[in-house]
Formats: sequence, structure tokens, C-alpha cells
Amino acid sequence: MASSSSKYVLGLDLGTSSIKVVLLDSQSNTVTDSCSLPTRADTSSDVGTHGKEQDPEQIILTLDQCLAALPRDKLQNVTSIGVSGQMHGVVFWNAKTGCEWSSADTGSRFIPKDVSHLITWQDGRCTSDFLSALPKPQSHLSVATGFGCATIFWYTKNRPEFLAGFSAAGTIHDYVVSMLCGAQGCVMSEQNAAGWGYFDTTTMQWNTDILKGAGFPVHLLPDLVNSGSMAGETCSEWHGIPAHTPVGAALGDFQCSVYSCMTNPADAVLNISTSAQLTYAMPAGFAPPCAPDPLSPVAFFPYFDGSYLAVAASLNGGNVMATFVGMLSAWMKEFGVEVRDSDIYSRLIERGLDQPHTDLRVTPTLLGERHDSAGRGLVASISPSNLSLGHVTRAVCRGILENVAAMMPPQMLLEAGVQRIMGSGSALSRNEVLRQEVERLFPLPVVYGKEVDSAVGVAMVLRDKQ
Repeated sequence: MASSSSKYVLGLDLGTSSIKVVLLDSQSNTVTDSCSLPTRADTSSDVGTHGKEQDPEQIILTLDQCLAALPRDKLQNVTSIGVSGQMHGVVFWNAKTGCEWSSADTGSRFIPKDVSHLITWQDGRCTSDFLSALPKPQSHLSVATGFGCATIFWYTKNRPEFLAGFSAAGTIHDYVVSMLCGAQGCVMSEQNAAGWGYFDTTTMQWNTDILKGAGFPVHLLPDLVNSGSMAGETCSEWHGIPAHTPVGAALGDFQCSVYSCMTNPADAVLNISTSAQLTYAMPAGFAPPCAPDPLSPVAFFPYFDGSYLAVAASLNGGNVMATFVGMLSAWMKEFGVEVRDSDIYSRLIERGLDQPHTDLRVTPTLLGERHDSAGRGLVASISPSNLSLGHVTRAVCRGILENVAAMMPPQMLLEAGVQRIMGSGSALSRNEVLRQEVERLFPLPVVYGKEVDSAVGVAMVLRDKQ
């Protein structure tokens, strides 16, 4: 049991489908308490099925519920707060009235106010034609639909009046940091800036001249800081956490997930949650190319202290299984049968484990990929003998991994000196069929950590930077 003198780092991760909070003991570097809840924050968009938006009020309410589940005496001994979250997306707010604080017996909390919906990384309103008409970035990273700067361009060109009511913009986790600190603007780490587009990681600057020349509202661009830097201090007591507690600048959930489990430079990390990423560390001194290769499935993401990760970032991961579950649930409702999604998911995994081999082929790229936006899912080699739940589940899971392996082949890992793969992410941890397919596809030892995720990683970053 932790002593009353123990100090803790609070780690928060605002994911696409769930929120997780952890308390990391600063001395033992172990997680003592955690809570994770689904946000159920998806909401309708006025751009139809192409729009993917979430309700910030529901996200913050879920965050409050997670924090309320942690021991209050430990929250009172939190010495710093780290925040990570879903990358690329954008939310707009009024810097002076972005929230209001409310006090109760359980502690103060903030309630979003004068805040737009979160337009997520899955948003598809920026078509290929729209993106091709945008100016070329001065960056080694391409700009894709769902990226913050692309979305702001879309509003600038299609609904400029929408932007007139807001004075600040950032990711959803940047917004949380800003509200906690009572900031008048937004401070953004280089990790999140790279995920927005039009950011030069080598100079640590926005492409301001390029953006200005294209009529982009540059006053909405956040101020920049190095990843791992502090953004400020809490402006109020929050769920028992004292006022003036240091808060780190928000970080990318992907980088934090990697930080939680990459203990050796020879490790690769495979993360499968809503989406999927396979990555390894580039050597010290690596400099990314001057211009992006939009057709390459591998990109170079900024990590910490000037280092980079080689990343195959797939849009298709756990969301594919979630879509499969949702499809089956909808079909059963058509027959008047109600089954909980969690029960469907469990049964699919059971049947998939009973079917270790299948000749059914599923290419589950339901959302396409950033390097192949026109690509969509396919099913092949269908026969009367391979249409059982077990066959289909096995083929879907195999397809998710085969897609990742096509983006970053095992030979590339071996040539980079990778010696083992560290597995992380909620979808991978709860799906043994996926884990079996990882081990089948990659000729390397695979290790699954118990406390490896973004909430733990961002807490570890804050602990190491103190």
C-alpha cells in the first residue's frame, strides 16, 4: 500500500472511443490506480456521412467520471499532470470563455462553453480534389483529410462565418490543457503540430508564409513548445488536485503509447487501438526528407529530444472489428434479436480461436489509407465452407495485420535492426486472435506489456521530465 507521503503523476488519455486515467507512483514508477470508460461522444455532422465529429461536453463528462473513480487522497498528492489524446483533429473555442468552473463537494470541474464540436482524425470532408488544390507544405509530412490545418482550410473556403466566433484552436487534449491552465490561447507540442500539417519539424515553425498566402487564418495557429515541456499550472483545484499543479503540453497518443513500452532502441512497437501503427526508432541524428512522399505508407513522426519514429500508421485497426460487431448487431436487430455488442465481440473471438486457419481473404481497409485514399475493403476466395463466424473473424483479424505488414514489411524491421516487437493498445490486448496473427506474420519475438498505453506513457514522460 502506498504511504501517505507518496507522490503521483496523473496521466490522461483522451482517445477516439474511450478515456483512460492513471495514477503513476513517482518513486516506484508503477501504476497504482486507473479507470477507463467509453466516451460515446460521436455526434451528427452537418456535412453528412463524410463528417466525423464528437461532442466535447460528453468527452469532458467522461473524463470527470474517470477522475471521480480515483482515490481522492491520492489525487491530492498529484505533483504533475500529463495529457495525451487522439491526434490530427481540431476543436475551436473562445479563449476567454472556453469553459466555466463549477465547485462541488467532490471538487472543482470545468464545463465546456463556447466550444465547437471536435472534428476528428477520421473526418472525410476534405476530398482528394480539395487537398490537391491546397498549397504544398514545407514539411516532410503530407497533409490529409482529418488533419487540423486541412479542416481549417475547409472552413475558410466553405464556411468562413463558422470560424468568426472562435479565437483559439487545437486538438481536444490541447483544449483540456488550456482550460486546466486558464490559458488565453493554446500551446501545442511539436508532436501535435506535426499531426496538424503545415509544420516544419526541423525548424519547429508553422509554414506561416505559405498559409498566409493561401488565406489561412493564422491567428488560430497555437504557440509551439518542445514535446515534454510544461504548458503551465492548474488555475484552480480540480477533482482534489491542488491549484498550481504543473501541466505538461499535450502530447500525441501514439508517441505516448510508444514511450510506455519501447525500452530498447532495438524494439519495434505495434499499437492497435481504434487505428493501428507499427513503428521503430530512427538512429540518432536522423533527419527526415525535405518533402513528403504522399504515396509512401511509412512516415517519420517527431518523438522526443529531436528524435524520430518510422511509422506505418494505418487508419484501419480496432475500428474494423467494431464495424464488424456493429454490422452483426444491426442484422440481428432486423430479426428482432437484441444482443449486447460486448457479447458479440466475445463470441467472435471464441469462434476465431476455434478456427486457426482459413482460406477466406479479407482486405479490411474500410477507411482507405492516407497513401491510398481510394482503396477500400475487399473479400475474396469465398466458398460455402468458409462463411462461418470463425472463418470470417479469423480472416478479418488476419487482414488487419496483413495490411499493416504490407505498409511496413517484416524485412524492413529486420534491416533496421529490430529484435523484438512490443505489443500495445486496447484492441490488441483484448483480442487473442489478433495477437496470434501478429506472431504468425512477424518473424520476431512479440512481448505484450501489462501497463502499456498512452495514459501510462504520458505519465512516464512527465515523471521523467520533472
